[in-house]
Amino acid sequence: MLEISNKTNLLEQKSYKYSLQDVQDPNLYRDIYPYDEVPRVAFNHRRVPMGMPEDIWISDTSFRDGQQSVEPYTVQQIVDLFKLMSRLGGPYGIIRQSEFFVYSEKDREALRRCQELGLRFPEITTWIRASRDDFKLVKDLGIRETGILVSCSDYHIFKKMKMTRRQCMDYYLATVADAFEAGVMPRCHLEDITRADFYGFVVPFVNELTKMSEDAGIPVRIRACDTMGYGVPYTEVALPRSVPGIIYGLQHYADVPSEMLEWHGHNDFYKAVANASTAWLYGASAVNCSLLGIGERTGNIPLEAMVMEYASLRGSLDGMDPTAITDIAEYFHREIGYDIPVMTPFVGRNFNVTRAGIHADGLLKDAEIYSIFDTQKILNKRPSVIIGKASGLAGIAYWINENYQLSANEAVDKRDPLVTALKAWIDAEYEGGRQTSLSTHELEEKIEVLSEGRLKRL
Repeated sequence: MLEISNKTNLLEQKSYKYSLQDVQDPNLYRDIYPYDEVPRVAFNHRRVPMGMPEDIWISDTSFRDGQQSVEPYTVQQIVDLFKLMSRLGGPYGIIRQSEFFVYSEKDREALRRCQELGLRFPEITTWIRASRDDFKLVKDLGIRETGILVSCSDYHIFKKMKMTRRQCMDYYLATVADAFEAGVMPRCHLEDITRADFYGFVVPFVNELTKMSEDAGIPVRIRACDTMGYGVPYTEVALPRSVPGIIYGLQHYADVPSEMLEWHGHNDFYKAVANASTAWLYGASAVNCSLLGIGERTGNIPLEAMVMEYASLRGSLDGMDPTAITDIAEYFHREIGYDIPVMTPFVGRNFNVTRAGIHADGLLKDAEIYSIFDTQKILNKRPSVIIGKASGLAGIAYWINENYQLSANEAVDKRDPLVTALKAWIDAEYEGGRQTSLSTHELEEKIEVLSEGRLKRL
């Protein structure tokens, strides 16, 4: 049967439907995942077309998956971060949704407090156990959409749930029916999709979900979860590891529209951001992230990274306020006591800091030479240098100008007597056996003496 695709506007064959393969033994893809060796990337040289949706956005899991790997946030911390996230996402809801737990009274209080803010974005959603009582709870809280776990690999079906594929599918479909009965829109988290039998279980299951959704008149969102970070963004990679193949297959063979398709990835193999961008490029409207990438094991997709990816791919921030990223990082450090690794892009203390004297010389002449973009404008975070053994005259001059916020008329250059005198003192420190960088306090004390009190910290 031929049908015009509303995505490509081409005649496409729609006759073949994948059926559940209710196998006796689990398919664990031992040739790809040998467990006692590094997982392998298999290529089959099949390409799928790139097709970015007209509308793409970010969803958040900081208060769900993120909270599972750190000390639980207080209610006030959740409210404060939610407000910062709303400011970051902007008036058009590029950060579209944020999911909450509802298990405890504290969870529900945080949810209610965020509801009371009256913010349009992000929309509050939840994540629950698959039970009728929890669906009713979600409905009573005034929540439109909730996530439910529908693990889809044989690792989970056979080893954890101790079921066959048919038993597992029937159990999941009954759970979704309970959600429909409660009048709640389900978001099905296809856990461990990068180790699942895609055409033997995932596609037949999602096809059944689609039928149920049409009958109930309630949409179903599909979240493809790369739970172990096994996904790869390369073209011509074989399933189950191919991110392009998963997104294309869910659209083309399971009829999931882009706006109902979401990617959730982990960073076990350093591919979280690349995989999320690939999911956008191949047809998923949403990528699910957490603030600072905080999540289980190696973490989730960093939300701030996808803000930058969005701007790179769209050519605009579309109303997002990236200066909120710096405020979020400072809040985590100041109020939560979370130590962000100093080299972390956009939020780490050293992300736009240089130690090398030759780099500092470039910064002194023109910050664009060694800055990825105007970090002052975009992130409200000025480029800076660390003074140490390799800083040189230019680095010292740049540090003085930035630390004391000197205007163009007041700024010192590397030939200034204060700079050369400070350089002589620094050299003497290291010639005497010092190994560590100089602290701001040490430098300020010495500068006050050398400048005869002309320069004091503002």
